[in-house]
Amino acid sequence: MLRRILPLLFAVVFAASAQTEKYDGPVPPKPDLPYIKQADNLIPTEALEAKEEKGKKNATTYIIAGANSPARTPLAEPTFIIRVDKLNPDQLSLYKLESRNGQREIVFEPKHPPQAHRVDVTRLSGGLYKIEVDDTLDPGEYSLSPEGSNQVFCFQVF
Repeated sequence: MLRRILPLLFAVVFAASAQTEKYDGPVPPKPDLPYIKQADNLIPTEALEAKEEKGKKNATTYIIAGANSPARTPLAEPTFIIRVDKLNPDQLSLYKLESRNGQREIVFEPKHPPQAHRVDVTRLSGGLYKIEVDDTLDPGEYSLSPEGSNQVFCFQVF
């Protein structure tokens, strides 16, 4: 019995240690706020609440004040660093926003929901995580948002 459990235990320990990455860069000063990492600088994303409006055909539009985010990056595949307290980084989704009439918005339709961009979440140490965008992002407005929440962390790729 011990011969069967011991290899399994080693595999679990190895898998857990492989998911943690060594990090010696800057640490975010505020918890639960993603920061864009650019060289040795951290740029805080714009933390807001999206206003929810129900529309026709069961569509829901989420509206964010302001046409553009002050958090900007030239990187088409940005990396984020986040120090978590209450937020679960594995539940963050990345969406492209549309700027219309001086505000940003995204429409969720039951038959045609917007496609989230792929992100990889890596635990660095303690409550510190790295979030990497897998896709190349076109210039525009974007938001990281926890699943089931109207909280948004906005940024702009230019």
